[in-house]
Amino acid sequence: MAFEALLASLQEKAAHAPVLGKTLKFDFGDNHIFIDGTDGSNVVSAENKDADCTIAVALEDLVGMVNGSLNPMTAFMGGKLKVHGDMSIAMKLQSLFKG
Repeated sequence: MAFEALLASLQEKAAHAPVLGKTLKFDFGDNHIFIDGTDGSNVVSAENKDADCTIAVALEDLVGMVNGSLNPMTAFMGGKLKVHGDMSIAMKLQSLFKG
């Protein structure tokens, strides 16, 4: 899955997920996905902004989490993603991906 397809998929899922109430950024190195859940809805963009929680993850691992082939908790415990900032936001990933 290309970055643009992943971004579109997350935009669709986030629109139907419970509002995060905070900001979350996925950091792939060169690319970023920013989710702003502070204004009553989850708005997903490719912006590189400061976030309440930043998750460093490989693009293919995030694709696995979005399509359900990789459990976010398993990815965290296996070192496939690193969480910086508010861990409680990272705990909401499961509900975000179900959207």
